[in-house]
Amino acid sequence: MSEAYKVLECPELGRYAVSAKNLKAGEVILEETPFAIGPKVDSAPLCLECCCPVDGGADGPKCSTCGWPLCEECNDDKDSIVYHKQECALFVKNKVKFQNVEDSTASCMQLDCITPLRMLFAKEEHPERWDAELSVMEYHNDSRKDGATWNQDEQNVVKYLRGPCGLKDRFTEEVIQQVIGILDINAFEVRTAKGYSGRGLYPRLGVMAHSCVPNVVHSIHPSDGFRLIARVAIDIPEGEKLYTVYTYTLTGTSTRQAALKSSKYFTCRCPRCLDPTELGTHFSSLKCQKCDNGLIISSDPLDDEAEWKCTGCEFKTRGAAVQKAIQVMQAEIDMLSGMEYGPERLAAFEKLYKKYRSVLHPLHFIKTSIRHSLIELYGRVPGYEMPELPDILLERKIELCRDILWVLNYFEPGKTRSRAMILYELHGPIVMLAQSQYRQGVLSGEPLKKKLEEAALMLQECSSILEWEDPASPEGILANVAKQALEQLRESIKVIS
Repeated sequence: MSEAYKVLECPELGRYAVSAKNLKAGEVILEETPFAIGPKVDSAPLCLECCCPVDGGADGPKCSTCGWPLCEECNDDKDSIVYHKQECALFVKNKVKFQNVEDSTASCMQLDCITPLRMLFAKEEHPERWDAELSVMEYHNDSRKDGATWNQDEQNVVKYLRGPCGLKDRFTEEVIQQVIGILDINAFEVRTAKGYSGRGLYPRLGVMAHSCVPNVVHSIHPSDGFRLIARVAIDIPEGEKLYTVYTYTLTGTSTRQAALKSSKYFTCRCPRCLDPTELGTHFSSLKCQKCDNGLIISSDPLDDEAEWKCTGCEFKTRGAAVQKAIQVMQAEIDMLSGMEYGPERLAAFEKLYKKYRSVLHPLHFIKTSIRHSLIELYGRVPGYEMPELPDILLERKIELCRDILWVLNYFEPGKTRSRAMILYELHGPIVMLAQSQYRQGVLSGEPLKKKLEEAALMLQECSSILEWEDPASPEGILANVAKQALEQLRESIKVIS
């Protein structure tokens, strides 16, 4: 499938990909298996095979062969071990012991070496792939030397692998730091079949340039060796640059830039990042308290210290003051997210949403984050399950979903997983509200039919996107649920006169 794109190179971007032909939304542009899979940096104790969290203390589950963390299920099925096999043999050979930890929720520095070690093993096993795909990847060692993690990596990974693990004669310090840099800058998050988080290196996808408005989406199939399939999300003409994304698109520019600078060592200059209004969405804008209709926006989105100015009056404030206010709001959201899943949590999020109404632009990313929480709660918590929701709350959920869809049309346009998930959340209240209004005599047969057909189109689009996911994943399972709901809805539509 390499004919779908070609790789070019320039001093500003380095290596990047462009479409080699006109591409249609949903068209597959590449498939690849990971070069390596393993834990993220600063991971808490986890099973080194399936990545599920484990107790890292003395009584926690350990590999019966090497003594490193391994859950009981993986321990009982040693014949199926894939990812832990080589490091297990190395630890046994060199008598490298896992040091038990007291806090199993905190990061376990000893595990920082695992994914780089698996990369080194893969380098020896697949030299042709290393030479063709990985040796040319960016790893920014010069920039990383100035960062806070260089010394940590030197101690926890480089010296540990070359010392206690006995790899001094196999891998130089430079090669190990190269591997660490490649992982830090190019790895993507993966989810295991059970939904646990790790990271994987996909060199071909890594060729795609970053943009905060990507046009390439990918799905990873853990049940098939973490095979990755990348598609274009929108129609793309021949010669257009292909973009993936290394940040969460539904955060503000300052947050995205901070993440990219700290982990990827570059400043994003995509059109969204350069625009103080974030493509007209005002996703980071505040409401002015000094005038009626003014919005406070940054004078330079790429500079955290830049002044923020009102569009309607002379009011100005420091960038640091804005960032402090956002941190306080985010802390409030984080606190509510720790509440028990129930009606009290829903009420608290609604209260917070109203609290910020006079401060934030309606589509601000803080309010968008709260919308996501409310969408998840409405229809699921006791007292607010879907059949119990009155019309006014069905309308509320519809409004919340449509607001997020509007934002996604700008930041994740086309056939994206995020869009599919919101479409599924939206179809339910549309159906239930239409049925309720029909029973009340507000809707007659034909308008009811149109509302149900609208919901059917949403389910159809949702299932067509989610069927790209691993069938065993939550998204893959939801694809089948959506298909079944679509069949039932179509049957209901048939009997409406």
